[in-house]
Amino acid sequence: QVQLVESGGGSVQAGGSLRLSCAASGDIADTNCMAWFRQAPGKEREGVATLRDGRSAALANSVKGRFTISHDNAKRTVYLQMDNLKPEDTGMYYCAARRSVTCGVQVSEADFAYWGQGTQVTVSS
Repeated sequence: QVQLVESGGGSVQAGGSLRLSCAASGDIADTNCMAWFRQAPGKEREGVATLRDGRSAALANSVKGRFTISHDNAKRTVYLQMDNLKPEDTGMYYCAARRSVTCGVQVSEADFAYWGQGTQVTVSS
């Protein structure tokens, strides 16, 4: 089992920045693909960023150039740096993990075995 705990959400104005953290514990050797998803009110959950084997990153087109995914192996933590935030970035952000050679924002949420509880991000105009 793997436990994921997100933190770092909050409320910011458009153009601001936030850094989300996802701390992993448990049998993390069971995972090599870390992802951030988000879900806006009334919308489906969507993949935002993924990181495979700690080095291969992928970002959704809507966040390219603004968001960065990274990790600190020693801290067992994955980060999502979000810059130049827009109101449409508002939503609940979730950390997820799986073990697979396939790791990208196109991977369905149903294929991720482990999830955190989520952290809210609100961007006002």
